[in-house]
Amino acid sequence: MLFVDNNETTDPRINLAIEEHLLRNVQVSEPLLLFYINAPSVIIGRNQNTIEEIDPDFVRENQIHVVRRLSGGGAVYHDLGNLNFSFITQGKEDLHNFGKFTRPVVDVLQGLGVNAVLQGKSDIFVDGKKISGNAQYASHGRMFSHGTILFNTNLENMLRAINPRQVKIESKAVQSVRSFVTNVQEYLPKEMDIAALRDALLRGIFGSESVPVYTLTDTDWEQIREIATQRYLTWAWNYGRSPAFNIQKSEKLPVGKLDARIAVEKGRIQAIKIYGDFSGQHDVAALEKQLTGLRYDRETIEEALATTDLEPYFGPLDKDPFLNLLF
Repeated sequence: MLFVDNNETTDPRINLAIEEHLLRNVQVSEPLLLFYINAPSVIIGRNQNTIEEIDPDFVRENQIHVVRRLSGGGAVYHDLGNLNFSFITQGKEDLHNFGKFTRPVVDVLQGLGVNAVLQGKSDIFVDGKKISGNAQYASHGRMFSHGTILFNTNLENMLRAINPRQVKIESKAVQSVRSFVTNVQEYLPKEMDIAALRDALLRGIFGSESVPVYTLTDTDWEQIREIATQRYLTWAWNYGRSPAFNIQKSEKLPVGKLDARIAVEKGRIQAIKIYGDFSGQHDVAALEKQLTGLRYDRETIEEALATTDLEPYFGPLDKDPFLNLLF
């Protein structure tokens, strides 16, 4: 096995591109091991609907990256307190064999005094609380199995980021999430930071202080940047790949009740109808036509409406309440 040094980059789009590059382009017979830590981000499963998995307002206000990964499974929150590991191997015979890849991690954690166990198909738990979720992806005779380790992640931010459109999250909800997820740091018998945990995992997995390394070359980094540009930096992949869905939002506003029905496919508004008891001089169908075909994200709609006066359609209505209705 070879350890791949990612030069401590914390950009999730680059780290996912490194992982994909190792899977598709690096043809070595030995298994590869990659560790990475991401800046605050929501990592969306391959088949998920991005908009339905996040709180777009919280994500936008806190500059949290939203990136879709290759593997399936659910949305996860990453920040600088979350350590991610990925095993890249030849063949696909270990697809769905999560135990093979989580066992080394569990063994190291147990050696550090943490009572970690594989529970269910692909999760690692400590004292009945989840600390790690895992997923896999295979392509062209190779596969990776990757997972998270909650070390000292901000659990409140995790709850807010991946709970869509929560108007208000009470402190008891944060306590509730703590009842089924936890941070490894709370269970370590002695003080350790996330870098020390990574080093302990390296020593434990390789069984030695000497760790053989696959060094990413300039050519590797060029290909990684190309993958990131073509996939992980694009709206089309991160949002546009979402399956079709329908949204119904209603709000009582000063101009009356507004009810919006929105059909979204591939991240774009395919149809929108606005109903209500508002009084306007212009037919709202013209506004609906203006919004049809646009990306379903707040910034795009806000830009499209920058020079549009909503008063002829609804009466005296500011743009922010209308945008809040749509999102």
